[in-house]
Amino acid sequence: MVSTTDGPRRSDKAARGMALSLAGMGVAHFVAPKPFDSIVPPNLPLGLTPRRATQLSGVAELTTAGLLAVPRTRRLGGVAAVALFAAVFPANVYMAQQWSDKPLPLRLGAYARLPLQLPMITTAVKIARDK
Repeated sequence: MVSTTDGPRRSDKAARGMALSLAGMGVAHFVAPKPFDSIVPPNLPLGLTPRRATQLSGVAELTTAGLLAVPRTRRLGGVAAVALFAAVFPANVYMAQQWSDKPLPLRLGAYARLPLQLPMITTAVKIARDK
């Protein structure tokens, strides 16, 4: 993809990959919501139900994917991705806690998600800052 300024940005490939990943996850929130509902932490603000939180996060993922996919809005998409990854981190922590009795491979997957948030956030920051 070519930016609307001086040609491709260094982060274009990362942005496209992140957009594709977020779009897939966003769709999954609507096609198969139960696994997402199950990792929503209790005591949500504003009386949100787990299903409504799943739907809202799906919309946020699809919106962020769209922003990342379009060169003109890519930097805003990077900012949105940082906010999204920070917002869903409590669900990842809750999932790791809830899965403490699962078989080892599932537990490892749940725990691995936690530190993997850092490179995702770092990549989103680079996309937001790229010129």
